This record gives sequence, C-alpha cells and structure tokens, in this order.
Amino acid sequence: MMKVAESFLLLLLLAASSFMVKSSTASESHPRDVYEALGEMKGEIRHLHVENKEQASELHRLKKQQQEQAAKVQKQHAEMNKLKEQQQGRQVAFSVAPVTKGEFRQGPVNGLTTLIFKHVQTNIGNGYNKHTGVFTAPVRGAYHFEWHVGAHGDNRHPSAAVLIKNSEQIFMAWERQAAHFGTASSSVTLLLEVGDTVFLRLWYFSRVYDNRNHHNSFSGLLLFPM
Repeated sequence: MMKVAESFLLLLLLAASSFMVKSSTASESHPRDVYEALGEMKGEIRHLHVENKEQASELHRLKKQQQEQAAKVQKQHAEMNKLKEQQQGRQVAFSVAPVTKGEFRQGPVNGLTTLIFKHVQTNIGNGYNKHTGVFTAPVRGAYHFEWHVGAHGDNRHPSAAVLIKNSEQIFMAWERQAAHFGTASSSVTLLLEVGDTVFLRLWYFSRVYDNRNHHNSFSGLLLFPM
C-alpha cells in the first residue's frame, strides 16, 4: 500500500509540473491548490507509513505470543505423557493358571523346576511373562503374592510349590492327599526393587495336577510404590 501511494504522488507531481508549464498565464490560485493537495497527500502517506509500522509491530507481537503459547502447550503435553507413564507403571496386577482347557500334570521331579502358567487371566502392567513363568517388578514397592497348589490323590508324592524371589526361597505351599483332591495355599508380601523377579518352583519329588477349574494359580499385585 505504501508503494502505491508513493507512485500516485509521483504521478501527481508530474501532472502538476506539466500543468504549471502549460498554464503559466493562468490564475496563481491553481498551483497553490495543487501544492495544498500534494501536502495533504504527503501527510496521508506519512500516516499510512506509521500505521503500517504499527500493524507490523502488532503482527510481530501476536506471532511471538502464538509461539509462546505453542511452546507452553507442548510442555503441558510432555508433562501429561510423563505423568501417564508414571501412573501406568504403578498399576500392576496379574493372575495366572497352568492351562486354559484340558488337564495339566507335572512331576514328580528330582530338582526344583519352575512352574510356567500359560493361562493369563489378568496381566495389568505386563509384569508376568507366560513363556518363562517369571514376574518382573516394574517399580520399587510393596507387592503381595498368593499361590495355590492342587494336590491330586497320591500317597507317595506331595504337591508343593515354593515362591522364589530372585534366587531366594521365600514361602512354600505343601499338601499330600492320599485320595481324592486337596489344595495347599500360601501368600506373602515383599519389598521389591525394579527388576526383581518372583516365580514358583515345583518342590523336590512333588507333583501337581490341574484342569480347567484352575486348582493351581499364581497371583500378585502392587500394593503401593515406594
């Protein structure tokens, strides 16, 4: 807009000069009117120049404000994602059993053997690995574990499983059922560090039996982080 006004002013000056040459014998009021118009035009151009500078300054201010707001929103999103990840890490619970259908028999064994529970009923936080039978603590905190061992009628071999923390034997569930069916149970609360492992092992010379009723199970949950 500034360039258009300047061009128009130049055209007016040229026209005024031509008019003054051709009308030198005319009344003296005509050049005065032209100069007055040119003066008004110059004033208008100065006004437009100031107005353009003000608009440019306002546009720059708005652009800077928009950038600051965008940075603030991005920071808020990052903080929300961080809080969400922390909250998800504090939601831990699992409950598993040996089989989904059919029957399951293992043992008797001559040494400690890890029990792998492939039927995953719940695994919030994905701390339990159904391929290894091992639970790995995702956060430091107090965890509670429960396990049940189904004892099928066998007067020679008990049904027993011991809870292992890393390589330490904690508590055992043990039962010997001469006939029919019985169940042994145990539970414990442990303080775990990030990366600690917890799993069950079949005890020496013992055996377990299970079916779709899930007499054998292994469960754990995070009580609170620390």
